[in-house]
Amino acid sequence: MSSAYAAGDIPQACVGCSMEDARITADNMLKNAIPVSVWTDKTEYSHNDMIMVEGQVANESGFPVTITVISPLNSIVTIDQINVKDGSFKTTLNTGGAMWKYDGTYTIKANYGSTEKSNSVKVELTGGVVHTPDYTTPSECGANELSANGQCVPFSISGGMVTSAMLNTNDNSIVIKINAKEDGTLTITPSKKTLDGIFMVLVDGQEWDDVEIVGNKVTVMFLAGAEKIEVIGTYVIPEFGTIAAMILAVAIISIIAISAKSRLSIIPRY
Repeated sequence: MSSAYAAGDIPQACVGCSMEDARITADNMLKNAIPVSVWTDKTEYSHNDMIMVEGQVANESGFPVTITVISPLNSIVTIDQINVKDGSFKTTLNTGGAMWKYDGTYTIKANYGSTEKSNSVKVELTGGVVHTPDYTTPSECGANELSANGQCVPFSISGGMVTSAMLNTNDNSIVIKINAKEDGTLTITPSKKTLDGIFMVLVDGQEWDDVEIVGNKVTVMFLAGAEKIEVIGTYVIPEFGTIAAMILAVAIISIIAISAKSRLSIIPRY
């Protein structure tokens, strides 16, 4: 981690120290300002590599750090708890498993006690499988439906074609990639169980006004060359698989442990 101090600046806590000691002190001051920090030994890896993960917590409380890895497909690759020692933690991740087979950006997230105390780092995996799904006519959905994370959504399009679709559970939205050869329209009608409370549409990241929203039916007028349409609501169906259940279990155990420690701390001592 680089220092926030410029060369020649000596932190007040290290007046009289050497320049090297001052840099170390500055780094420690910077780390302590962040509740939890995490980093890796490299930013790019091949499949079957070992990722060295290290981090630091500002205020050690006796609880472990939860490490969660998210794949380029926005699914959970692995989750683990790492003990903290002297304010630091470290672990290794083996990218050789089946959950790591796709190329792309993987997010390694460190959480310490609460959602506010979290940090993440991104790494690239190359040399594996390139994921190129076609969600327009999957076997589980009809010809006039697109599949977003297994949810079938009725749609129609003119002036182009849909190339992929996915649910973004972080932003409560459906993200649709298109190839727009000319001006056209896209209409989708997701069920309220899939996406509800639709209130905004983005086209290539910009808030879009040429939109008609009637209940859960959304019609978007796009221009030639448009690439991505994102329909945002107040709720999107979460992915709740086996690993998600593991996350819930870890969260519940952490809450019970924290509650128990809090009760012990208020018992009067005689």
